[in-house]
Amino acid sequence: MNLSSFIISLLLISFCMSCLAYDNYQETTLKVPSMADLSAVDDDLSYSFYHESCPDLEGIIYRKVKEWVAKDPTLAPSLLRLHYHDCVVRGCDASILLDHEGSEKASNMSKSLRGFEVIDDIKAEIEKKCPKTVSCADILTTAARDATALVKGPYWMVPFGRKDGRVSLAKEVAIVPKGSESVTNLVEFFQSKGLNVLDLVVLSGAHTIGRTTCESVQHRLYDYKGTKKPDPSLDPKYLNYLRRKCRWASENVNLDGETPNTFDTQYYHNLKKNMGILSTDQNLYSDSRTKPVANGLSFDSTVFKNQFGVSMVKLSSILDFASQDDGEIRVDCKYVNKY
Repeated sequence: MNLSSFIISLLLISFCMSCLAYDNYQETTLKVPSMADLSAVDDDLSYSFYHESCPDLEGIIYRKVKEWVAKDPTLAPSLLRLHYHDCVVRGCDASILLDHEGSEKASNMSKSLRGFEVIDDIKAEIEKKCPKTVSCADILTTAARDATALVKGPYWMVPFGRKDGRVSLAKEVAIVPKGSESVTNLVEFFQSKGLNVLDLVVLSGAHTIGRTTCESVQHRLYDYKGTKKPDPSLDPKYLNYLRRKCRWASENVNLDGETPNTFDTQYYHNLKKNMGILSTDQNLYSDSRTKPVANGLSFDSTVFKNQFGVSMVKLSSILDFASQDDGEIRVDCKYVNKY
């Protein structure tokens, strides 16, 4: 570990101690990532799950994701977001991929999700080599990892063994954060999924790539909290840029206004300059529980990327017991199997 990494490590450990002293967050634990963190996954999951039944699984997925991202680089953040939306609703069970009336995919909140065709293409290829063996949930989890690595993000080991759920309800998508929640609400939401404050700040760093709809930011540009004025925390030049870019709610705008196509620490530097595009982003730099971590991560990309991998393993290990017990290996990711 070089000197700068060591300093960031001390910052994170120091922040851990401050969280332990905070009245409502005694159980929050922040620590520098280690191999022990990577091995602490759910008992139902294993890094060697497909070693015998589908030995070239990760190679198949990587080649397919690389092919798609080469044609359309915006699919990289889209796959990462698709995976997140899947895991925080019913656990990582590919319920977001089910395509029927009233499913999660049919929800208005899911209308901007992309990458479904990538997963379908991967699944079709895997069924040729390893029929009825690999779950769509494991495919989506691995595709998100590979997509991140392909845009200069970290690579982490993925544990396997997820089952595909049989239930997908549009109404349950309402729990997914919309970009305007308070930090307290976000912390509580993440804690309900087994994630902590460090995971919240680190996984928010995924906004260093990708886009969001202008609809999600227009309230900050024109009528912040009913004042008929813009959010005063926005950098004035950035505000003018966003107003030009987001004349229509249906338009898209980059989450990272500086380096939108590269997985780096620029997201955290943007927060320092009041250029966090979503309220939930910018608020991370104004809350005493999250600002020290956001500030610390901005200094060392190695620490950020290492911890991102650890937090992603934790995210991808969120399992719904009903989905695991009653789940299946879908032949087509869009539909529950017919028996």
